[in-house]
Amino acid sequence: MHALSCYVAGTPVESAKFLTITSPYDGKVAGTVRAATRSHTDAAIAAAVSFSKKLTRYDRSQILDRARLALEPRRDEFARLIASESGLCVREGRYEVGRALDVLRFASMEALRDDGQIFSCDVSAQGKARKIFTLREPLSCAVCITPFNHPLNQVAHKLAPAIAAGTPVILKPSEKTPLTALRFAELLYEAGLPGPMLSVLLGDRSEVTEPLVTDSQVELVSFTGSVEVGKRIAANAGYKKLVLELGGNDPLIILEDADMDLAVTLAAEGSYRNSGQRCTAVKRILVHESIEKEFTRRLVEKTREYVCGDPMDEATRVGTVIDEQSAIYLDTVVKEALAAGAKVLTGGERKGALFPPTVIANVPRFCRMVDCESFGPLAPILRFKELAEAIEIANGTTFGLSSGVVTRSLDAALEIVRSLKCGTVNINEVPGFRVENSPFGGVKDSGLGIKEGVIEAIKCFSYVKTFSLPW
Repeated sequence: MHALSCYVAGTPVESAKFLTITSPYDGKVAGTVRAATRSHTDAAIAAAVSFSKKLTRYDRSQILDRARLALEPRRDEFARLIASESGLCVREGRYEVGRALDVLRFASMEALRDDGQIFSCDVSAQGKARKIFTLREPLSCAVCITPFNHPLNQVAHKLAPAIAAGTPVILKPSEKTPLTALRFAELLYEAGLPGPMLSVLLGDRSEVTEPLVTDSQVELVSFTGSVEVGKRIAANAGYKKLVLELGGNDPLIILEDADMDLAVTLAAEGSYRNSGQRCTAVKRILVHESIEKEFTRRLVEKTREYVCGDPMDEATRVGTVIDEQSAIYLDTVVKEALAAGAKVLTGGERKGALFPPTVIANVPRFCRMVDCESFGPLAPILRFKELAEAIEIANGTTFGLSSGVVTRSLDAALEIVRSLKCGTVNINEVPGFRVENSPFGGVKDSGLGIKEGVIEAIKCFSYVKTFSLPW
């Protein structure tokens, strides 16, 4: 099997160190990667900060559009690569490629848009006959650190806005799913991206991640991942911009007037898609007590329709979680809930890294499954009596990313929108619903309130310069 390489400014690295990537499903080798060393890290930073050529808006837009056109016919290839290294089912891989295509399209469009402003200075008694203009300037070097759960789209969501802004980037993808990221980087180089604008590094933390985070020449660190690692980055990064997207514990609140068919569908799709490994997955289902019994019965029926198994099988709707250790963790939190009085109604039988979609009823409010982010295909059901109680439960964790509400009442929907402490509230949709150019991000332990999404990310990868002229 041909080994892939990390890249420094578009050039494959030579290294005696290798990373072996295996399938979570069957343990087969998905690929190998030549790892980077500290010297490669230093070279990547130097290449980025010394890159002086400014690409025009047209150039940046064309690179992104050529990348999109190159990715489209390779949809199945990338979907299977995602499945082979992550264990996600191939149908989820195809969906993810579709999202990445949207990211490239929107970023290409935004690269052409000038959001500069003009301020007249004679609007004040102290003013003059001048005008102040704003323009957006690229950063000299940004570092992007991406997780395993979306091997392509998380990478696209950071690289495409950076390219649109004209900012050189050093990408550090997850060591668990680097193959997709490397193939995507190659596609960008082939689309005409200058080498110094992108390096891709993997390796020992002390040789790659830590120097990237702490180097004073790096002006931005954009990280998606766990709360623990995100807070460690914040503590060690020093004086630079930080964009931290740190996960969520997202509720789906189902009121007594909910459309039952819609509620069941949203609960299942929100809990089980992507093997439940999404920061915006449904992780707590809050159901009004008057409809709990009927909802639970129908969710169990719906859940049994989700085939869990071989990620490459077209019939599979839920593949593995990222590794067996993660599946063991899910098994542990389920057993803890059972010991506290909960009941598994379907699923719950782990096999290696496979953990089937699992409905858990009578879940106590204060257990790890409710308090923490499970990151797997679990559907824990909690009942409530009054809307105020549902809001209290929804707000009762350290997270504040997204939420969903199922109701026919506009008044109730608006009350929930105003009351929830989170970045997104979707009415009659899953917590994770969005389009790739809309603002996205959370508060509390989910992030610093800084938004991503293509448009907002371009702002993060740049800064505003003002200048004035006589007028």
